[in-house]
Amino acid sequence: MIKNMLRALPALALSIVPLAAPAAAASARPAAPPPAAAVSAVLPGVVAPPSAAGVPLFEALSWIEEAEEGSRDGYSREQFKHWNKGLNPNDGCDTRKEVILSEALEAPQVGPKCALTGGRWYSEYDQKWITAAKDLDVDHMVPLAEAWDSGAAAWTAARREAYANDQGAPNSLIAVSGSSNRSKSDKGPADWMPVPVDRCKYTIDWVADKLRWRLSADAAERQALERFAEQCPAATVTYQQVP
Repeated sequence: MIKNMLRALPALALSIVPLAAPAAAASARPAAPPPAAAVSAVLPGVVAPPSAAGVPLFEALSWIEEAEEGSRDGYSREQFKHWNKGLNPNDGCDTRKEVILSEALEAPQVGPKCALTGGRWYSEYDQKWITAAKDLDVDHMVPLAEAWDSGAAAWTAARREAYANDQGAPNSLIAVSGSSNRSKSDKGPADWMPVPVDRCKYTIDWVADKLRWRLSADAAERQALERFAEQCPAATVTYQQVP
């Protein structure tokens, strides 16, 4: 999809103005769910390789460590410093603004202190067009609280900052409508999913993000991911672990 262009590409170079909603990824168009035997053959506990490309979704899902969620004691969003100065400390735009610029389908004008005027975006979670940057939230694919519960509580402050501002992989951070982001809040796949047309892609991105940051999943989360993955038999996962 157009909005998954590399973060490093200047958003102001975008010149294509779509006339209709972006086409869904091929992986989001399932033919039929896999047989039950294929699902039951997926076992947790396999150590994930440091990187992988084009791995079948069920195989990648089996690489996520299964563990009970840790205590949320001590958690706050302030434990994950964001937004920082982003990829270019000299452009006046923080990480949030850089993500919004990189995902613009029609580039906004950039004013002093990275004030954004105009522009056009497509919110995948609810399949809506957004025409004002102020109506966008930049969502962490795996929410900060979920990351804390899944292993980030033991990280250094620097690693949590890197996680909260990660522009190194498509859709670790994603610009979506404020209303859809508030609906998601800090919920995992067992409690919240986007509109059906986006669910295969969302499942792929969630699994990739968990593997990228070596975060665990509890039993309920794994079961939910497996249930949604059944609808995406051709889906594959690509990721690169952060050291």
